[in-house]
Amino acid sequence: MKSAILVFMLGCAVVLYSQNEVKPPAPVFPIPSAAQMAWHQMEMNAFVHFTTNTFTGKEWGFGDENPGIFNPAQANVQQWINIFQKAGFRGVILTAKHHDGFCLWPSTYTHHSVVNSPYKGGKGDIVMEVAEGCKRYGLKMGVYLSPWDRNHARYGTPEYVDYYRNQLKELIADYGPFFEIWFDGANGGDGYYGGAKDTRKIDGRTYYDWPGTINMVNKINPNVIFFSDAGPGCRWVGNEKGVAGETNWNTISVDTLYAGKPNIEQLLNTGSEDGTSWVPAEVDVSIRPGWFYHQEEDSQVKTPEKLFEIYLSSVGRGAVLLLNVPPDRRGLIHENDIQSLKGFRRILDRTFKINLAQKASVRASSHRGNHPLFAPKNLLDDDFDSYWATEDNETTANVEITLKSERTLQYIELQEYIKLGQRVKSFSVEAWLNNQWQTVATGTTIGYKCILPLNSIKTAQLKITFRDSKACLAISKISIY
Repeated sequence: MKSAILVFMLGCAVVLYSQNEVKPPAPVFPIPSAAQMAWHQMEMNAFVHFTTNTFTGKEWGFGDENPGIFNPAQANVQQWINIFQKAGFRGVILTAKHHDGFCLWPSTYTHHSVVNSPYKGGKGDIVMEVAEGCKRYGLKMGVYLSPWDRNHARYGTPEYVDYYRNQLKELIADYGPFFEIWFDGANGGDGYYGGAKDTRKIDGRTYYDWPGTINMVNKINPNVIFFSDAGPGCRWVGNEKGVAGETNWNTISVDTLYAGKPNIEQLLNTGSEDGTSWVPAEVDVSIRPGWFYHQEEDSQVKTPEKLFEIYLSSVGRGAVLLLNVPPDRRGLIHENDIQSLKGFRRILDRTFKINLAQKASVRASSHRGNHPLFAPKNLLDDDFDSYWATEDNETTANVEITLKSERTLQYIELQEYIKLGQRVKSFSVEAWLNNQWQTVATGTTIGYKCILPLNSIKTAQLKITFRDSKACLAISKISIY
């Protein structure tokens, strides 16, 4: 019997649906929102730490710094953004206010800002300049607004929370919308606090009323990604070394987490296989030993090779890399940092220039309903939304890729179709060597992207065996370099 064809009129479009059509895999919840999916695809963003600390040599300002010391006389924010764009960053997150409370924009809620600095005669606005640079060079913009403020006299009281929220609304109204807003986990301690010079302790679980703040922001800046230990948009990776877990689940359960909660670094590094929320890891690391510019660190800028190593342990493990590149006292990205970024870009371009899999042939142990929508050939194209999938009851399977000829291989890159959730729990890569299959790499999670070294093996055939999965497989792409 021929299958029935149902015809629906949707606006001006006619949709044909076959009753015998093979349905896609059911989602494995939780799954990323559209905004989180776009965030995953950014892969690399720049972090910019710049404040009075740049001129005092501190990492954490006490809050008593005179705004008059902030004087980047040669500042060229367009230079920053141009450099970031050439390095391959797709977004910039600026520390609009760090723990010292000094604001890089002329906030109407405080005098502790660029208004009372020599920068452009008190008429300067670093936040505006970054926003304009991002528009010019096609990058997205985010802001870091420190919840802890060592300058503000009312920190620790409900009035300060109102102040903090007013500044968030001011930033979004004047410079937004933002793709990401950063909430730091450093909360409370000694500070200037308007001249009190005391210690303020707060309950990080409740003081800021984060649900209320997040709800407020979402109404005026929809789809923004919120960063904190508990997300809810993305989470801290648990260290500042540039290393995500080799096992890296995009899911955690946030009901018991809050920013600054102690002893959760390992959980944040690996995520949780049975987590109830999609909160992927962001890897924040600085190109220098410190987060702010210090002249004595000019010789300690991370090399291009080290940055590439960090890329592999962040983006290559399914996370987003947030690389801090701090402007110097001139208000420029230092020459040493520029050279390192240029070298890093050359390594990326050289390493991932030619995807050998695009001209290869592929076969799989099976595919869903033997339907072309889920065929293994989808693994070799550049369309993230085309993918290979197995039947519902198949959580193990293998894929064989045959190149045009024997080649020296350095890396294999795999991507799950995470729009339907994260599934893979373990897999292996074998190469046809000396007339037999030999294991050359193993992995656990894949997520948005997983890159594994192949250590210069020479072969024309690779076999990827998916050994365990939470549900049927849904793999978007396999690339070979």
